[in-house]
Amino acid sequence: MELIQVNILTNQLLLIPVSQKYKQDIFREFTKEITTYMYPRPPKNMTETEEFIHDSVCEMQTGNHLVMVILKKDSQEFLGCTGIHEIYSKNLVLGIWLKKSAHAQGYGLEAITALKSWADENLDYEYLIYDVDQENIPSRRIAEKLGGQIVREYNKTNLSGRVLHILEYRISRKENLLEIHENIKV
Repeated sequence: MELIQVNILTNQLLLIPVSQKYKQDIFREFTKEITTYMYPRPPKNMTETEEFIHDSVCEMQTGNHLVMVILKKDSQEFLGCTGIHEIYSKNLVLGIWLKKSAHAQGYGLEAITALKSWADENLDYEYLIYDVDQENIPSRRIAEKLGGQIVREYNKTNLSGRVLHILEYRISRKENLLEIHENIKV
């Protein structure tokens, strides 16, 4: 599968593979505030952002990760980044971040829902893992709206030195959710 060619279109969004074209946007918007509840830290300089993009493109070329930029469909405005990691495992890992001005507009749920739908149609997996700091209520809502269940809790120190209390959500694939609903009806 050519991950570097994947484009995902939703009602409001266009998800396309990350590229150096977006290095200024990523460098400017991936701030200390945005990374508060995340493992990575903001880049110290443009070179770190360029390396992140280069490494992401290489990982897409080898088929390990799908790393995408999130754009508004109508204006092509940069909103953030999202991705699916560990693609060839049975337990895929979802991730997302949005720039501050894109918060509280439903873009996160729309992007993650689109990634899940794409994974359901294109990948062989058992479930998606969505790690969220317990204080990050908007991200927790995304996992919960997709039927995510907390399966593990642990502490992890992020690269900025902040201790995160991680809730690991497990989101079942579409077929598994149908089976669950069918079993409940019986």
